[in-house]
Amino acid sequence: MIEYKAGEYDVAVIGAGHAGIEAALASARLGCNTAIFTINMDAVGNCPCNPSIGGTAKGHLVREVDALGGEMGKTADECFLQMRMLNRGKGPAVHSLRAQIDRRKYAETMKKKLELQENLHLRQAEIVDIIQKDNGWELKTRMNALYEVKAVIIATGTYLGGKIFVGEVSYDSGPDGIFPATILGKKLKELGLPIRRFKTGTPARVLRRSIDFSELEVQKGDEPPVPFSYDTKELGENKVDCHISWTNEKTKEIILENIHRSPLYGGKIEGVGPRYCPSLEDKIVRFKDKPRHQLFIEPCGLNTEEMYLQGMSSSLPEEVQLKFYHTIKGLEKAVIMRPAYAIEYDCIDPLALNAALEFKDFPNLYGAGQFNGSSGYEEAAAQGLIAGINAALKIKKKEPLILDRASSYIGTLIDDLVTKGANEPYRMMTSRSEYRLILRQDNADVRLTPIGHEIGLITEDRWNRFLEKQELKKQEYNRVKKTVISPTKQVNKILKDNGTSEITTGTRLIELLKRPQLNYEILKEADKERPNIDPNIFEQVEIEIKYEGYINKQLKQVEQMRKLENKKLPGDTDYKSITGLRLEAREKLDKIKPVSIGQASRISGVSPADVSVLLIWLARNK
Repeated sequence: MIEYKAGEYDVAVIGAGHAGIEAALASARLGCNTAIFTINMDAVGNCPCNPSIGGTAKGHLVREVDALGGEMGKTADECFLQMRMLNRGKGPAVHSLRAQIDRRKYAETMKKKLELQENLHLRQAEIVDIIQKDNGWELKTRMNALYEVKAVIIATGTYLGGKIFVGEVSYDSGPDGIFPATILGKKLKELGLPIRRFKTGTPARVLRRSIDFSELEVQKGDEPPVPFSYDTKELGENKVDCHISWTNEKTKEIILENIHRSPLYGGKIEGVGPRYCPSLEDKIVRFKDKPRHQLFIEPCGLNTEEMYLQGMSSSLPEEVQLKFYHTIKGLEKAVIMRPAYAIEYDCIDPLALNAALEFKDFPNLYGAGQFNGSSGYEEAAAQGLIAGINAALKIKKKEPLILDRASSYIGTLIDDLVTKGANEPYRMMTSRSEYRLILRQDNADVRLTPIGHEIGLITEDRWNRFLEKQELKKQEYNRVKKTVISPTKQVNKILKDNGTSEITTGTRLIELLKRPQLNYEILKEADKERPNIDPNIFEQVEIEIKYEGYINKQLKQVEQMRKLENKKLPGDTDYKSITGLRLEAREKLDKIKPVSIGQASRISGVSPADVSVLLIWLARNK
């Protein structure tokens, strides 16, 4: 067949899922002529698994993407069905927003945004080869079209070498019945990328009218609902309820009787699955003593009768799925619309990437999302945004954007991937951050909007609104420090009713807010001069007052960490020649090539003694 030159671009993005969308939008908005390629135009922005955005730690990522100028939070707000703040019973560091979304509307909205974006071209084409050139890369499509590009971002999700498993049946496919990218994975392996196999899965979708909701626990959204995006003024009301049910001993019995038919236990699946999002049969086997497992019944949209069974991922045969679903309260007569399945796919060892998400051995080639060994829409969007920013910055001959662990969950996510690697699909959790008290979702704008503005993704209008908000916050903090609350009967009744001691003299409001039993809402009636401002400002001020000591302690830890991050290690360092390093440390350091002493200290296999050796070596060879 005849090959033909179809076009030239600054940046090409392969894949139009959550990572690809953020990468392409960022690149185009920063002035780069950008193309984004998708196997199927109807799969742009698809949510092949749960119809939700956010959740524990993931909500932090969405807020951070928005604070930098990304799109996921805005679109989730536009397409939300229900909003809930998770972990309200715990401290503010782990409060995480989660949106139930209309998945088809979300995909359509994202596709429209790509279509309307200046400097961006959305194309349906399967990329089957990627060839390194002196001035960049050449991409070849299945139709033999050739594209000359300066930088490439691979964001293939679970399509690369995708293979579906349902019981004894397996076949090549991407998610939702869309055909996979079967050729590109082989070409990337030939190129020299460290390709590996991972696996994930998704539950069945069942027909709404076949579910008996009468005895199920109802899970309502928060009123009023809180948006993800700092640009969203008002969300409106929650539109749907979710429901909760549980598995039982009969469910367990059916699964264990048929466990030999699971490809996961029959040895058919080679890929490593996500430890923190296991299939139901995996949960039953691993936690045999647990009498039941929770599941959430969630709507997929306003214009569909499909209901998603969160927590019921499986790769057992379809008839077995139907049998064990029918043992669960509310699902006794459930009709499966789409069976659950497992999917195996190609991804890379993220240790091959640097902190800019660029391949160390392949200049101007970037990876993002599940291709990098992570799992989840939010992790993908975060990486896509950073990869898109850095590809654009490199073309403009500017320094890359590297977010450290103390700046964001995005920085923690990327540092974990490129420093520690991923032996299983990586999922973001609050426990992964050692600085989570200062990396709260409420202050994502404070941490990252100045960076987004400096790069060029935050508009002047939004920047001015941000500065105004910070000024109001400063004024409110000063007001709380100066305001004196008198010991009236009304005030002391409020204090007594909330289990804290009464006051006998005038007391500053800041001192009352420090009490764990009290908060802004409780003291509303006592605080007569309170201004009518954004509730998020009250939240930030209250957190900073209540946790001042802990926050200051964490800021000192950050200062120490950044001293090590500022001790840079040359990229051409020959670690095998440094006397005093243990053999394992030499091998790991030589493979990962850390950019600083700080990154070197986080490498598995590099001990504190090895770090001391590096510090001495660095001082001698300055």
